[in-house]
Amino acid sequence: MADRCQARAVFSDLHRDGCFVIPNPWDAGSALMLENLGFRALATTSAGFAFSRGLPDADWAVPCADMLSHIADIVRATALPVNADFESGYAHDLDGLARNVRLCADTGVAGLSVEDATGDPSKPLYDFTHAVERIAAAAEALRGTGVLLTARCEALLVDHPAAVEEVMRRLPAYAAAGADVLYAPGLRTPDIIEAAVAAVGPKPLNLLVSAPIGLTVEQIAGLGVRRISLGSALSRAAWGGFLRAARMLADHGRFDALAEAEPFDALNGFFRTHGRSPG
Repeated sequence: MADRCQARAVFSDLHRDGCFVIPNPWDAGSALMLENLGFRALATTSAGFAFSRGLPDADWAVPCADMLSHIADIVRATALPVNADFESGYAHDLDGLARNVRLCADTGVAGLSVEDATGDPSKPLYDFTHAVERIAAAAEALRGTGVLLTARCEALLVDHPAAVEEVMRRLPAYAAAGADVLYAPGLRTPDIIEAAVAAVGPKPLNLLVSAPIGLTVEQIAGLGVRRISLGSALSRAAWGGFLRAARMLADHGRFDALAEAEPFDALNGFFRTHGRSPG
């Protein structure tokens, strides 16, 4: 319990000023490696975990219980604060959302995110009023826990016809409803990023960088962003290396791409020294 409280306090302090990168491991091994590289906090990735299970990142394809177990596994793997990608909370109604958010907090996370996507292509976002009520319910469920609530607006990802305007309308409302951090995946240009920072200030903005956007960490920090997450990007980078080698073998019968693999001794030595105790 003391370690959990300390991690939550550290995580909160990270959001007070400056800018930090919060990369997204998809299993215990990648979490350990990212911790060793010097990152100060980690976040789970719903997509990265879903892909590792042979599932899509859509429509709660990973059941809530399985996602909670995965989140707890990442928390146990590292001493760093962990933020959970908790999708839309695995419930449409307020009571179900609050119950699931409390279960997520019980895994030991230092933060968690709740998004406003419904999973229904005919109505991809929750109605504005209900979306705000959902963030308020999640914030109330976390009251007194020290767990930071990140509210996500998915308008850019679901191709809302006025996506940027909807982001600028929803994020301040989510902040007023009790969200500690605001997040709209899909922001890419400096002017829109700066506008989002101003819209939610003084609360911190998380920026997703899941592909090159022509900006460095230093430049993003200069725009006022407090936190940079990578989403599924690192897991997809791993898939990219795997598929390059596998396709070369399948299509050409060549092993050349295996030269890019991390050496066995390096990985085995790392996990021998830094890995978790058996059991």
